[in-house]
Amino acid sequence: MEHEGEILLARGQGWPEGWFALVTGYLEAREDPKAGVAREVKEELDLEVVEANIIGNYIFERKNEVMLCYHVVTRGTVKLSPELAEYRRYKPADLRPWRRATGLAVADWMRSRSLDIVWDERPPLAAVQPQPAKT
Repeated sequence: MEHEGEILLARGQGWPEGWFALVTGYLEAREDPKAGVAREVKEELDLEVVEANIIGNYIFERKNEVMLCYHVVTRGTVKLSPELAEYRRYKPADLRPWRRATGLAVADWMRSRSLDIVWDERPPLAAVQPQPAKT
């Protein structure tokens, strides 16, 4: 999601510190994918989508889903929904996609703009274990 020339990534409530990803969501029954993208962006960040272009479709193995990923250009003032803990802005060349799910879409988008890709080699989110409380 592009906003004022930068890419916005968000951290969901309950995610580990430092884990940011694309804003995602689900289509409603019979909803047009572009309309669904605009709705999700409005619901999650209170931004208006002014342009939406498909990047591609990708497998999300962890949930056995197919994702339709779009690059969207937005305008407005960011206001986070309760589902999101925070967001960060990145220059496109500073993005570090992971090698799964939405990260593959980010990498394809970066390639389409002739940007160098430096992969983020973090373990899968499921492999991150909560730390026991210190007493």
